[in-house]
Amino acid sequence: MGQAPLAGVRIVAVEQFGAGPFGTLHLADLGADIIRLEDPSSGGDISRYVTPGQRGTDSLYFDSFNRGKRSVLLDLKNPAGQEVLHRLCGSAHAVYANLRGDVVKALGLTYDVLGRINPGIVCVSLSAYGRDGERSTEPGYDPLIQAEAGWAALTGDPDGPPIKSGLSLADYAGGIMAALALMVAIFDAQRTGRGRDVDVSLYDVALAFHNYRATWYLTAGVPGDRTPDSSHPSIVPFQFFATADGHVAIACAKEKFFRALVQRMDLPALATDPRFSSFDERHQNREALLASLREQFRQQPTAHWVDLLRGHVPVAPVRTMESALDRGELERRAMIAAYRHSALGEVTTVGLPIKMSGFTPAYRPGPTLHGDRDAILKEAGYAPAEIEALRGRGAFGHE
Repeated sequence: MGQAPLAGVRIVAVEQFGAGPFGTLHLADLGADIIRLEDPSSGGDISRYVTPGQRGTDSLYFDSFNRGKRSVLLDLKNPAGQEVLHRLCGSAHAVYANLRGDVVKALGLTYDVLGRINPGIVCVSLSAYGRDGERSTEPGYDPLIQAEAGWAALTGDPDGPPIKSGLSLADYAGGIMAALALMVAIFDAQRTGRGRDVDVSLYDVALAFHNYRATWYLTAGVPGDRTPDSSHPSIVPFQFFATADGHVAIACAKEKFFRALVQRMDLPALATDPRFSSFDERHQNREALLASLREQFRQQPTAHWVDLLRGHVPVAPVRTMESALDRGELERRAMIAAYRHSALGEVTTVGLPIKMSGFTPAYRPGPTLHGDRDAILKEAGYAPAEIEALRGRGAFGHE
């Protein structure tokens, strides 16, 4: 199987719900030791209590984001809890906080504090609106970010309401960006011996994901209009088409693909029509072209078009989630993560999407609440009597 690429990397994570844990989930799959410090005042991560598949302090929701990590309850508002935090950070590569920006500073999860203990530590803050500034005190969740950052206004049919993605993409994007920033900062700290603060906000990440649409608007004033049928704003055809029994996605991102499309669909008149002779012409005459294509696509079922076009034109069926999560297909793509959980039984989910030669991830269940306390503290140099003393001083909450 080979040694995990992040074996030996230790990250102290004060994270919750989805955004932060999604980022460290992939670091854990790659071999990093993720030590989750959970808040005893709330019974640990609130996602432990989300249905369906919830048993006691474990849930399928929590496990989806936290497989392969370790857990200890720690009251970071308690001096004894702060002592433990400082001890753990003394040997960690990074502390990764997924809290409100002002809370990160209030709990001392910054380089100004932790750098005195460990000059090489990286202190990552992932929050809704940033660690500093007038909005640092605001909580934020994925739907709010998708709404305010303009994502929802770009999604859906032109005459319909704004729509957020069916997945928590703002959370996921923020978590992955924070994980990338963490690893970049660790790499730099290994080179220089000095860590730093890293500030990532869900809102800024969502703005950055506008990418070419932002360039068009900020440079040339092109508005962010919605387009029908999940279509590209300028490339035609690059969208969904209704078929006799569903929908198919077509992406003619190159001139040769458009030529192949009309040839395979037996529409030779479209190939020679000067209105459709280039990207710009097709964009200018979008509706005339799409009217012909829509009529033709409705004549046959989705499978017919996929079979006819695959290998010649970028094409895909529009599938349900259930169809996409076909177990046989997931296994062929090495995308199954399966393990046995002491409370949840056999758990099967999607695995690490990163393939590395010489390495196969070993999936383990998410941690039981506070289940790794003694092991983590022993590694940090605490004797059993010292752990008991910390408990008496309220480091772990009121056990």
